[in-house]
Amino acid sequence: MKDTAATPRRLESYVAGAWRTGHGEGQPVLNAATGAVHALIGTEGLDMAEALDFGRRSGGPALRAMTIHDRALMLKAIGLKLLEIKEEFYLESFATGATRKDGWIDIEGGIGTMLTFASMARREFPNAHVLTEGPVEMLSRDGSFVGQHILSPMQGVAVHINAFNFPVWGMLEKIAPSLIAGMPVLVKPASQTAYLTELVVRRMLDTGLLPAGALQIVTGPARDLLEHVSEQDVVTFTGSAATGRKLRAGRAVVEHSVRFTMEADSLNAAILGADAGPGSEEFDLFVRDVAHEMTAKAGQKCTAVRRILVPAAHEEALIGALSARLAKTVIGLPDDAGTRMGALVSLSDREGVRAKIAELAKEAEVVFGTPNEVSVASGDAEAGAFQSPVLLRAQDPLNARAPHEVEAFGPVATVMAYGDADEAVALARMGRGSLVSSVYSNDAGLVGKLVTGVAPFHGRVHIGNRGSAKSSTGHGSPLAPLVHGGPGRAGGGEEMGGMRGVKHFMQRSALQGTPEMLSAVTGQWVPGAPAQVDVHPFRKSLAELKIGDQVVTAAREITEADVEHFAHFTGDTFYAHMDSAAARANPFFDDRVAHGYLIASFAAGLFVWPDPGPVLANYGVDNLRFLTPVYFGDSLKVRLTCKQINPRAGGDYGEVRWDCCVTKQDDTVVAQYDVLTMVAKVWPPAGDVA
Repeated sequence: MKDTAATPRRLESYVAGAWRTGHGEGQPVLNAATGAVHALIGTEGLDMAEALDFGRRSGGPALRAMTIHDRALMLKAIGLKLLEIKEEFYLESFATGATRKDGWIDIEGGIGTMLTFASMARREFPNAHVLTEGPVEMLSRDGSFVGQHILSPMQGVAVHINAFNFPVWGMLEKIAPSLIAGMPVLVKPASQTAYLTELVVRRMLDTGLLPAGALQIVTGPARDLLEHVSEQDVVTFTGSAATGRKLRAGRAVVEHSVRFTMEADSLNAAILGADAGPGSEEFDLFVRDVAHEMTAKAGQKCTAVRRILVPAAHEEALIGALSARLAKTVIGLPDDAGTRMGALVSLSDREGVRAKIAELAKEAEVVFGTPNEVSVASGDAEAGAFQSPVLLRAQDPLNARAPHEVEAFGPVATVMAYGDADEAVALARMGRGSLVSSVYSNDAGLVGKLVTGVAPFHGRVHIGNRGSAKSSTGHGSPLAPLVHGGPGRAGGGEEMGGMRGVKHFMQRSALQGTPEMLSAVTGQWVPGAPAQVDVHPFRKSLAELKIGDQVVTAAREITEADVEHFAHFTGDTFYAHMDSAAARANPFFDDRVAHGYLIASFAAGLFVWPDPGPVLANYGVDNLRFLTPVYFGDSLKVRLTCKQINPRAGGDYGEVRWDCCVTKQDDTVVAQYDVLTMVAKVWPPAGDVA
């Protein structure tokens, strides 16, 4: 393997609007696979307080001036640019010890995560500056005093302190929700692989799409960075629990109650169900997945399987099958096509792993692998940080300490036999909190018992069986829509989780006041706020439509003939609509009632404008509730109000949410729901004649 940096590159930090080099020559960072000096790193003399202040003064206001959709589209454009030049990142990634396959998880997995967040934000969030959460709460009988929770961007900087094992994914999965929330970020990558993170940040800034101060990076020691955080900043940390506890207890973090999310140590377990014996599809899947988790990224993944829990009856078979599969692992230079496992990230990491194996071996026997020797197909076994896969067996796992407390952060795992499902759950819980555990079984009852037993101790539980074997992403793959994190020793934090992750960088506030004032803040009409009745709102384009535009319809009487026709036409002949005696026997009705969907259909007939116009399509209803029975002879009318306007960035249309309130002759509310429509931004369209 030829080092990609023949002349070691002096890494720079991008802070306060410029690329800056720390004082001095910098400390050497070695190529993990060859041992050659790959880069020089240092932050001596950099002003960390100025960097944070620049993010708050420049990046924050610029991001908050954009809508959520603007920020999401910015991330999408950046992500697509990064995909175009991904080969540059793969070339640099080899120096981390990662194979091409390992690099795919980090590089394209990271970019894909950012693109997923960008897509989800535009799909699930309005094109707005402030988010609402939950319903409007009526705080007074007359509706003049109401409340609602809102979410607004924190006014500080999101400081992301990341681990060495995923220098791209670890950064992008954190900055995506931060930037979508409207919060500038300062990335502090682990020094050992900072050269790859720095390269990606350079290319992101090269796009010119990010506002000044929206993205900064410190490559090297953080020094006094966390001494300058304030109550509006957020800190996320990925790394060892010991370092995380130290940072979380820092003076400024404690004094200002700074939000601190930690993803730390994790002794993840994989549990083989009693039904999944040798010869079953689940047994073979278990062996394949556990071997993959042990060797992908040379086992240096926070989600890697560390504890292998198997029924005592299957223990020997499992050790034999897993050992045979691990024996096929070709170790060597990461850019060699035949290599299946590259190097650990550094020689010091290898020494750390070997020391942890020795500690584990005090309570477990090595059943496969040579902890202190390695055979490589290419490269220098001593110069590169290569390590053989090692499998251990704990003979008394319920009474052992090390297998449940010592994490060898490499291709190392310990087999533990259990007697029954309760014992398997007890062993899994002894990890004192993990990011993920897996259950492999095709017995639904057993899966239910195991999952409910381990779930309180895990951030994620993966169920593996024949039904999803071909489509599953496996035990170790955190996915953008799902929470990544775990309780207890895993840090107690949560990352990603779809749009839940965005809200971590926003402040939840309870807003109280009149409907008019709430509407002014949230950009959403609230019942009781001013409304305008003039031109039918379905005749208005987005350019003309305003929050509060309203139509109140004429009334329509509901007849027996209407109900009979609707019942036979749709096939919905539920007895409460058709049989008077049976309806009266029902505790909710006094007689035959109109169908709920008939009410919704008649409501549409009352408020819809029939002619071609700016309303292009109806794409659904939200929160539909039928609140009062409608009997023959009741008259219905509708109050339809423009509740929220959500213009789609870059499109010729937007979404409009309408508050639909259906009442009968005594003003009792019969049905309440939101109608969702697509509306043209301009009508008639350009080039058309009215």
